Amino acid sequence: MKREIRTTDDGSVTLHIPEWNEQYHSKHGALVEAQYVFIDQGLHYFWDHEKLSGPLAILEIGFGTGLNAFLTLLEAEKHKKKIDYTGVEGFPVTEDEVKHLNYPQLLSADATLFQKMHTLSWETSHKVTSFFMLRIREQKFEAISDQNSFHLIYFDAFGSRVQPELWEKDIFQKMYDALLPGGVLVTYSSKGSVKRLLPELGFEVTRLAGPPGKRHMLRAIKKKSDL
Repeated sequence: MKREIRTTDDGSVTLHIPEWNEQYHSKHGALVEAQYVFIDQGLHYFWDHEKLSGPLAILEIGFGTGLNAFLTLLEAEKHKKKIDYTGVEGFPVTEDEVKHLNYPQLLSADATLFQKMHTLSWETSHKVTSFFMLRIREQKFEAISDQNSFHLIYFDAFGSRVQPELWEKDIFQKMYDALLPGGVLVTYSSKGSVKRLLPELGFEVTRLAGPPGKRHMLRAIKKKSDL
């Protein structure tokens, strides 16, 4: 699958798939969207509402460029809180593509950590820093079978226009099953059908103001009473 480097409105880059006319991150700002949707409304929300005695377990649906994981690593270091991060990806980015991703420069962060994330062997957990463990699984989302394993899910799949099958009930049932009671799922999408099916699965759903270019996003919580 051919992919091109594109610069988004905040100066950060994304990967663009000409065949689908789809990109990995928002054209209105890759960094801005990732920070708002997954860090502010996901990670920070969970930390503000739940107290953990051990590491926070995160599952990312669509590891892609590693942007969400890198922002999460930086937050773990900043707040001195341990995170076990699992990324699922069916189509890994190439070494050459990684070289063009300018997130560390824009964040004034250690580029070697970002490069390290992309050179680790997959399917194995690695200690990237004292506070951040990373495991990347090469797996189609339809094959996910985790049960009561994660506190937080970043649902960052390609949009329903190009992959509608990833926004159906069967996939979100897998997300529900993968979450621990009280676990949180956040996604950039506010697709009406998703907003309606999530409560059917047992989620409590909140529609939030969206990042630039999007009116709304969704945050869903697995009820603690559901085991």
